[in-house]
Amino acid sequence: MFGLEKPAGQHEPGRSGGLPKMASVGDFNVLSSSIPATKVELSVSCRNLLDRDTFSKSDPICVLYTQAIGNKEWREFGRTEVIDNTLNPDFVRKFIMDYFFEERENLRFDFYDVDSKSPNLSKHDFLGQMFCTLGEIVGSQGSRLEKSIVGIPGKKCGTVIVTAEELGCCRDSVLMQFCANKLDKKDFFGKSDPFLVFHRSNEDGSFTICHKTEVVKNTLNPVWQAFKISVRALCNGDYDRTIKVEVYDWDRDGSHDFIGEFTTSYRELSRGQSQFNVYEVINPKKKGKKKKYVNSGTVTLLSFLIETEVSFLDYIKGGTQINFTVAIDFTASNGNPSQPTSLHYMNPYQLNAYGMALRAVGEIIQDYDSDKMFPALGFGARLPPDGRVSHEFALNGNPQNPYCHGIDGVMEAYYRSLKCVQLYGPTNFAPVINHVARYAASVKDGSQYFVLLIVTDGVISDMAQTKESIVNASKLPMSIIIVGVGPAEFDAMEELDGDVVRISSRGRFAERDIVQFVPFRDYIDRSGNHVLSMARLAKDVLAEIPEQFLSYMRVRGIKPSPAPPPYTPPIHVLQTQI
Repeated sequence: MFGLEKPAGQHEPGRSGGLPKMASVGDFNVLSSSIPATKVELSVSCRNLLDRDTFSKSDPICVLYTQAIGNKEWREFGRTEVIDNTLNPDFVRKFIMDYFFEERENLRFDFYDVDSKSPNLSKHDFLGQMFCTLGEIVGSQGSRLEKSIVGIPGKKCGTVIVTAEELGCCRDSVLMQFCANKLDKKDFFGKSDPFLVFHRSNEDGSFTICHKTEVVKNTLNPVWQAFKISVRALCNGDYDRTIKVEVYDWDRDGSHDFIGEFTTSYRELSRGQSQFNVYEVINPKKKGKKKKYVNSGTVTLLSFLIETEVSFLDYIKGGTQINFTVAIDFTASNGNPSQPTSLHYMNPYQLNAYGMALRAVGEIIQDYDSDKMFPALGFGARLPPDGRVSHEFALNGNPQNPYCHGIDGVMEAYYRSLKCVQLYGPTNFAPVINHVARYAASVKDGSQYFVLLIVTDGVISDMAQTKESIVNASKLPMSIIIVGVGPAEFDAMEELDGDVVRISSRGRFAERDIVQFVPFRDYIDRSGNHVLSMARLAKDVLAEIPEQFLSYMRVRGIKPSPAPPPYTPPIHVLQTQI
């Protein structure tokens, strides 16, 4: 909750004056990276709330809770204002939340009829609640979710409408250029070789590096190249947060000499080239020692240009659907499913590694797929009745319609398959990749994007064909996630991942990096907390999807469709707002 926004929970004077400031930045979350993917603003409206007041209508308030990943404990995130005497409130105060595509953020909205100024919720009448995920709101058409309020048996509690709006400052990038004059000479034989290092300040007063310029050799008056940086990375969207810039003289051995530093902020920089953006470079040590010290040179901002980027959420809001397909390895190396040592062992009390990977990834992606129907495939098994080996069979036994309803449907089909196919081999990926690619090739207009999750125990048998399939698929709207389960060596998978060296086949390189591989064993929580394991796995395998998605749209020049018109709630004459 940084920045210019006023967070929910800072209460205005008036009817709700007795309620304290309840919203907080939230407890530190080990899974969250330092820069939120983006911030979204949630607006809440209700229709036909329960009437708990005898002589007038209810006086509703909405309280938002978020859930900790490890222990599932609900924590209050913030409260809206109270609105007097209405069953159809449109709350003015918004909730501003960090949004990560790759994390499942469970939310609970509780509604109360406020009867006094007490901040203690147990002193007020409960009107019901609604559970959802942040992904569900964002993934709904027009990022608008309408759901029934529940929680009071035998009563109709009305409906709640939550809309999500991405905050603009998260999407801006700036193109900046700097030069310097009369920097201190640090080299014995020549002039200095200066470069700049930018740091953004954190909530606790510490600094995090966010950009380094190139080195300009042998000059005390360098002009650096213009560079582009997201406003999020530069100041986390807070225009007044301190930005510290250090000036160094580059040395080959890495022991760069400190010339001096200055501080600024996004708001100051945004004034552009002016007398306000000429900074004295100060070396505190020199300043302390020399009475006549003025500065160690000056740095001047030459240009400042704001560019607004289209975001992943723009496409989702415009109606792009994410289609999720699952492919499971049924080769014999997994071990006999009836034995506890098998990776496919059906333990009645806990998920096996395959089940955990399916649930971890699927439960997040399903929020972005409106029909929640997922094709689920298997490979490497002998199928009844004739025992033929298949590398592309429907887990539900219906090749004409391999779709399963929701992740629960996928899990059901997976367990059903284990009972009726024979684990065999070899481990071929190309058929399932080509299967999804056929669908992706038929919709290249940006209305759909395909994600294939392959869960496998092992060493790939058709490496050349798989590389060829991935190179072909890199031109299509699709991404591939591979989760390796069990103890095998996964060297070949690292090669497919393409993070270090872009994958190629027969001299052709992949147009974009579309494969993300992770070994499941890296995510096993030592304390046996499977919820945490699954959250970490999902975070890592899904983190690259938005960028892979955007790279396809950019290369093809596809712009987001306009979002459906915003919802305008009906006006109620009796409503008074505080």
